[in-house]
Amino acid sequence: MAAVTLSTSDTEKFSKLSSAVAGLDQISENEKSGFLSLVARYLSGEAQYVEWSKIQTPTEEVVVPYDSLEPTTEDPSKVKALLDKLVVLKLNGGLGTTMGCTGPKSVIEVRNGLTFLDLIVIQIESLNSKYGSNVPLLLMNSFNTHDDTLKIVEKYSNSNINIHTFNQSQYPRLVIDDFLPLACKGQFGKDAWNPPGHGDVFPSLMNSGKLDLFLSQGKEYVFVANSDNLGAVVDLKILNHLIQNKNEYCMEVTPKTLADVKGGTLISYEGKVQLLEIAQVPDEHVNEFKSIEKFKIFNTNNLWVNLKAIKRLVEADALKMEIIPNPKEVNGIKVLQLETAAGAAIKFFDHAIGINVPRSRFLPVKATSDLLLVQADLYTLEDGLVIRNKARSNPVNPSIELGPEFKKVSNFFSRLKSIPSIIYLDSLKVSGDVWFGAGITLKGKVSITAKSGVKLEIPDGAVLENKEINGPDDI
Repeated sequence: MAAVTLSTSDTEKFSKLSSAVAGLDQISENEKSGFLSLVARYLSGEAQYVEWSKIQTPTEEVVVPYDSLEPTTEDPSKVKALLDKLVVLKLNGGLGTTMGCTGPKSVIEVRNGLTFLDLIVIQIESLNSKYGSNVPLLLMNSFNTHDDTLKIVEKYSNSNINIHTFNQSQYPRLVIDDFLPLACKGQFGKDAWNPPGHGDVFPSLMNSGKLDLFLSQGKEYVFVANSDNLGAVVDLKILNHLIQNKNEYCMEVTPKTLADVKGGTLISYEGKVQLLEIAQVPDEHVNEFKSIEKFKIFNTNNLWVNLKAIKRLVEADALKMEIIPNPKEVNGIKVLQLETAAGAAIKFFDHAIGINVPRSRFLPVKATSDLLLVQADLYTLEDGLVIRNKARSNPVNPSIELGPEFKKVSNFFSRLKSIPSIIYLDSLKVSGDVWFGAGITLKGKVSITAKSGVKLEIPDGAVLENKEINGPDDI
């Protein structure tokens, strides 16, 4: 562990914590040392803020426009050679709890009865079939999703993909009062632990043995993406560009809209490309950070990283990403979990770049309002790819706000007899006890509000265009 300077009281605190952590038999020695290293850095008060005056807008050499990338080769043998250098890694540690589901979020049905995981498998299967390549799929689970995922991937055992799983680290949550692990305080089960954010992907990949395995197979790059981003598909133009230019790290960024104002952005800082997150922005500059005039792009969390570079940096203990303190409460006890983000690692890699990709490569499903977008006629499905309907001329997706009655996936499906047509929709706002019939078409700006205690049913076949509906008479 690299030396950090701590005050006398913090040294005492850290010493007690180290003794307590040594006695935790639920986690490995690697996890213990990784956790203590993170805590020591946190206690030392490492500067999280940037000096605002030093921030520069990256040039097109640093954030490369997607349209400037060379077209992909048509030669199948060359495509196969490219694909054989690639590993696809999906971050699969999240549970579907925000959408009212138990188990991994990746098994929520997205379209045509297919889950996120089904679509990912179909995409890679079709690449491997078409080019005779061997692109493996790697799932980084957390202790929350590990057991369920192992059962789920059994159904792909006859597929033409090698599917590998590994777990990200399991770190103890810290009780804020005495700075000791919650796991030492009695029976809290899984609640005593947290996965330390996706920045942990690099050491965990190494510790799992998977990194060395892929290097021994001649793999060169890993494409890392969130399992719930339907736009994060393999892109040969990007892979080819990175290999040709020996870029060790690439972050896909895309133009910011008002919905993305909190997203991290790329900056040039002290001669390096760096991710700037809202947590690092001094309070007096937060509004400037959120402006889409100055910071025009944001991080999609689609990352392409050279495997040898990951090995070199993890072995040197060089990946000191900014720490994200995340306070929580467990059974009335205030706890702290420390996390890092994979995007923040960009500054440690050589020849790191961003690529400014089309918005179509960022299609996350975080809530049922996103589910409505991807299930409707706005998209079609082809070889596991969710493709936008050309009949919609507006390049921006409709903005959809569904009330709490639609928050859980089960409620969402029970309240919609069928998914409405939204090709010509600009915005939809639904609140209250609203139920949708079959074959409904929504156009322009539509607002539907059921009065308190009143059930409002939109009849089958209704066409609502630029309407504000507060009761049956408005339909």
